[in-house]
Amino acid sequence: MNSSIEQSSKAFRLLNPKTLYNPQPFAYSHITEVTQFQRVLHISGQGGENQRGLLSTDFAVQVRQAFQNIELALTHVQATLQDTAVLRILVVDHNPQKHQFLIQEMQKLWKDQPFPACTLIPVPCLALAGMLIEIEATAYCQ
Repeated sequence: MNSSIEQSSKAFRLLNPKTLYNPQPFAYSHITEVTQFQRVLHISGQGGENQRGLLSTDFAVQVRQAFQNIELALTHVQATLQDTAVLRILVVDHNPQKHQFLIQEMQKLWKDQPFPACTLIPVPCLALAGMLIEIEATAYCQ
């Protein structure tokens, strides 16, 4: 197998074949191979709403809150961000600045860890007025 394997969990492996470009600078992995797990966690798309349901008008604040909401959901079921195998990220009015900010935030959250497989989907709008980002996660745990 011609690949660079980066294992982040006993439940799955994150892989980046050398035959594809290196996705690490863009904060994702090409492949998640789920091997052994006891639990599959599907976290509904989390937006930037705080606990009271309020949204900031600032994209950066919403990104940080959305990831915090995912962490809170995972913590509730005794899991962590490092158990996340796949992310689907929807961004309203996507542009290079938003993309770069998102990459930087993911690099902070997965510091020295392989990134989950990830798809970024530009969208014209989301469920709530003023919602600028929504992040859905799938995690696998022992």
